[in-house]
Amino acid sequence: MAGKIKRHLNEIISSVSNNNVILQNTTRTKLILKGLDPNNFNDNSEDDPVVLAKVLAFAKDFNVKLSD
Repeated sequence: MAGKIKRHLNEIISSVSNNNVILQNTTRTKLILKGLDPNNFNDNSEDDPVVLAKVLAFAKDFNVKLSD
């Protein structure tokens, strides 16, 4: 299923930031520093298992429960 990475990244950003723009930008920056630039993924991006594992680890670091 394509686009799962993008959905998870958006979920992480929205959960961590609680609609605070500064926290959204900070979370995006942290993702980029970990090698996960949200701008590089879209709804048609293939779901690479290695990248997906990084996303899941990042969500765990922030105590964010991702939907399936």
